[in-house]
Amino acid sequence: MSLSENIIKDSYLGVPAPAEGLFKDNGSRFISFAYPVETEEEVKDIVADLKKKYHDARHHCYAYRLGYLGDKFRANDDGEPSGSAGRPILGQIDSRSLSDTLVVVVRYFGGIKLGIPGLIRAYKTSTAEALDNAGSVEKIAGKWYNVSFGYGEMNQVMKVLKDMDLKQKDQDFGNSCSLKTWVRLSQGEDFLKRLSGISGLIVEDIQ
Repeated sequence: MSLSENIIKDSYLGVPAPAEGLFKDNGSRFISFAYPVETEEEVKDIVADLKKKYHDARHHCYAYRLGYLGDKFRANDDGEPSGSAGRPILGQIDSRSLSDTLVVVVRYFGGIKLGIPGLIRAYKTSTAEALDNAGSVEKIAGKWYNVSFGYGEMNQVMKVLKDMDLKQKDQDFGNSCSLKTWVRLSQGEDFLKRLSGISGLIVEDIQ
């Protein structure tokens, strides 16, 4: 196995903040909204909010891709002809190699049918504008660990966290101590190896 095969891919691109776009064709308006998201629950909430806000629109089509591997995704046509809305939206997300990204396109029908090619162009163009306005940012995938240890091992544990520059939360330093620390995926093996030499330590993967 080569060295490159041992390297864990834990960085990927996402959108840094919500952004909007707009495309008009033959009276129809396609208003696009791009969002950074991490869970399908967030997707459901955002889509539901937009359906309430733009309740008089004809369609609320969307697509998303989630996770550092981008292995969770969906494309929804919301009543448009199959493949004419959700897939073009997802295609624009994928063409920029984005994940943890949702795009919703709200369509107000202008009275003239655009046909399948016209719909594909409209959803693609409006999505592209929102994503262009959003830009991209590098994201790092990682896990939270719960670390439990005796008071006598505190200095050893804290040295590992300091040497690896790991962020912490929920510290509890009594007779028995515990804390949570976030470790990027590519550092996970090194992190566990460093802690393995400390006696009486319990490390739990909590994410």
